Amino acid sequence: MDLKGKNVFVTGGVQGIGQAIAYNLTKAGANVFLNYIGNVNTEEVLATHKDNEGKCFISQGDVTNTDDCARNVEEAIEKLGSLDALVNNAGITKDNLFMRMTQAEWDQVLSVNLTGVYNMTKQAIRYFVKAKKGSIVNIGSIVGSSGNPGQVNYSSTKAALIGFSKSLAQELGSRNIRCNVVAPGFIRTAMTDKLNEEQKKALLSKIPMRRMGEAEDIANSVMFLISDVSQYISGTVLHVNGAMY
Repeated sequence: MDLKGKNVFVTGGVQGIGQAIAYNLTKAGANVFLNYIGNVNTEEVLATHKDNEGKCFISQGDVTNTDDCARNVEEAIEKLGSLDALVNNAGITKDNLFMRMTQAEWDQVLSVNLTGVYNMTKQAIRYFVKAKKGSIVNIGSIVGSSGNPGQVNYSSTKAALIGFSKSLAQELGSRNIRCNVVAPGFIRTAMTDKLNEEQKKALLSKIPMRRMGEAEDIANSVMFLISDVSQYISGTVLHVNGAMY
């Protein structure tokens, strides 16, 4: 897919699925701006993109901090020259059975996964509205539709993203701004690689395609929703889960 000339902000684009999204975007010719929190070897991140056609920029920023979000979006526009898309990928889990779930575990997950999306989108649409175009892709999850024991907090945020995206798509459609959700199923990551064979077999038995997805499967879906070939798709949820849901 050719995305030359597209300028994209990817939150949390330095590891896991976010890293795959960012890498595939620059490989397709897009320019990306990434934010992150914690200890990250930024030179190593940038090095992974150096042979790709698109450029990559990176800056520290916490999606739960409104000042950081405003600064990051300003930096992105300064570095990239414009902004065509926002990928709200940053997210955390604090799994626990609801009866044992603490207030902190609830608040932290909502703060990053939902308020973080609000903060970043609020800043980005200021530019999108002026430009009269833009694509927002929110990374959801299969559990936002199916639910999952031990993830009441996480599932709640991913379910909320669906309502958020559908409503925002209706509000901004007349401005040529689109908003969609990509909802991954079970994706092969460093965490799932640590499962033993019995655990992997039990997991795969739930997936009709009998394999876990790859991070690239999610990246390809995001690129499709950013590209011009999806210009009439908005307010939808793209499930990527091997027919599990």
